[in-house]
Amino acid sequence: MNETVTIPRADYEALVEASELLADLQAHDTARSALATGAEELLPTHVANRLIDGDNPLRVYREHRGLTQVALSEASGVNRVQIADIESGRKTGSVTTLRKLADALSVGLDDLVP
Repeated sequence: MNETVTIPRADYEALVEASELLADLQAHDTARSALATGAEELLPTHVANRLIDGDNPLRVYREHRGLTQVALSEASGVNRVQIADIESGRKTGSVTTLRKLADALSVGLDDLVP
């Protein structure tokens, strides 16, 4: 049996608006929680702008973390020359290599893919 409820349009629109507001609040709470647990991080504007402008993400995150290529090499187990080649665009790096670098930089693998 189908039950139908008829309400004035203004009441319906108020319910839709309240539903959208609730969804926004839930998204906000999810984002705040991800920041609080360290699952997500905020980037300074200059770092975000470099990524948006197309700078090599490996170089941007390495410099943001305050690491030299040598320090990143030691932390990741990836040869420094490989890091230099990836940063310069001469090579792309294998998934395994990028995973090691991402782990050492505490970023997601997708963050290192231009």
